[in-house]
Amino acid sequence: MRRRHVIRKEAVPDPKFNSKIVGKFVNMIMKEGKKAVAEKILYDAFEKVKTQLNEPDVLKIFHKAIDNVRPRLEVKPRRVGGATYQVPIEVKQERGVSIALRWIRDFANAKKGKSMVDKLADEMIAAYKGEGSAIKKRDDTHKMAESNKAFAHFRW
Repeated sequence: MRRRHVIRKEAVPDPKFNSKIVGKFVNMIMKEGKKAVAEKILYDAFEKVKTQLNEPDVLKIFHKAIDNVRPRLEVKPRRVGGATYQVPIEVKQERGVSIALRWIRDFANAKKGKSMVDKLADEMIAAYKGEGSAIKKRDDTHKMAESNKAFAHFRW
């Protein structure tokens, strides 16, 4: 054992929905410690999603969007005998959710010409429907893992 174990901090649930994943997403959106601004952006995006999809339970939409985007496999570089192989590994649930949230945030942020509320709502709706940039990224990640399946025996 070379390194110390990481002591995981428990995620604080958000005040409105009392959901840890929503609280985590608020923290991801937040810039310069402005949590109230991040919460307002996310809750307004939720309202927009609710009205556009005509669905009363926005948390169900949010969880389905995350589940659609969450990668099941990823590749990690492993150095074996002077060569670096992209070794496919399975993604744990918690890490998969973090990756999905990050992708949704980043692709919403990358769009131009709209407010963050609109961009975030659009990205969530696209993820919910199984389309959009975040879904494409997940498919690319899975394709990469699939094409490097020959190196799966380098997992350890």
